[in-house]
Amino acid sequence: MKKIFILLLGLFILPFTINASTTVSNEINLGENAKSAILIEQSTGQILFEKNSHEKIAPASMTKMMSLLLIMEKIDAGKIKLNDEVTVSKNASSMGGSQILLEENEKMKVEDLLKGIAIASGNDAVVAMAEFIAGTEDNFVKMMNNKAKELGLNDTNFKNCHGLDEANHYSSAYDMAMIAKELLKHEKILNYTSIYETYLRQNTDRKIWLVNTNKLVRFKEGVDGLKTGYTKTAGYCLTATMKKDNMRVIATVMGEDSIDHRNSEVSSMLDYGFSQYKMHKYISLNKVLKKISNNKTQDEIIEIVPKTDVNVLTRVDQDINPSYSIKVNNIKTNIKKGEKVGTLTVKNNGKVISKVDLTVKNDVKKANILELYLNYLKDIASGNMNL
Repeated sequence: MKKIFILLLGLFILPFTINASTTVSNEINLGENAKSAILIEQSTGQILFEKNSHEKIAPASMTKMMSLLLIMEKIDAGKIKLNDEVTVSKNASSMGGSQILLEENEKMKVEDLLKGIAIASGNDAVVAMAEFIAGTEDNFVKMMNNKAKELGLNDTNFKNCHGLDEANHYSSAYDMAMIAKELLKHEKILNYTSIYETYLRQNTDRKIWLVNTNKLVRFKEGVDGLKTGYTKTAGYCLTATMKKDNMRVIATVMGEDSIDHRNSEVSSMLDYGFSQYKMHKYISLNKVLKKISNNKTQDEIIEIVPKTDVNVLTRVDQDINPSYSIKVNNIKTNIKKGEKVGTLTVKNNGKVISKVDLTVKNDVKKANILELYLNYLKDIASGNMNL
């Protein structure tokens, strides 16, 4: 049985030794060879280091992080399923650069195409998914740019969904890190970006070996994503994420001159984050911050909670003195859990350090006529009704 092996860029680069306990003491040395770089903490978005972070540069295949974000949004919303079959178009199958050798009219499941994008950076795979979701790649690219605007990203303009060089296709280290931050809210993506090697088309004569273009996934403990990139115009790029204890950081470099510099400088940035900062868990996402009475809903008491855990990030030698305030919007009679209903503002030592969306602990549904009548009787019995 014939096996087709995809030899991805950098596969035979000799592994480099990484000391996970390395401490970077001089911040100015970080990202020394990169045109631009940034390091952020994922849950708060706090910037820990940056260098020319808003410079507009070709992002190469890091573009696919935005494509993956739109794909994961559709999956998590139930609009598409992992076992849905995608029929590959002539356009998708003809893509150059990194690919998983899709053929026209071939059918492949969404989950396998996800692997092809996240692990092997397959241009053919991401175009196939773009067409599956939006009908055409052009329509999908419009969705990408709309999402960038929604996220408040001002340094980005996409012309394609894969990242091959094209006029007016650019982003910045800052915007790439913010896209990664948003993508990581869909935690299932890590099931794919953390895979170092796997196969597609098992038990066929077109079996393909995929090896992750992000070597840090294998050679640096705690790294479980996210996306590499390279073109002649962009140079070597990488957005990597690493988790340790209760803290996750994201490092992005753009315009590196070699794979070795790209990997070693990102590794040093990650080490710097964990050696110089620590995370304090402040408020759990299940903590009820406010209760609102509404006799027009099935459950008269609506409980307001944070959408995520609320954390406070500090330097390792810094004490915390946090406080918070909440602002709740007008509550409707139909609200789904996860829907934003307000904002929680966190301060440390009097300075605003983060804002977190509020939501409802359980779905809120409008009461029917019988339920309204029963709520009315309960209010009378409890003395809450003015007669």
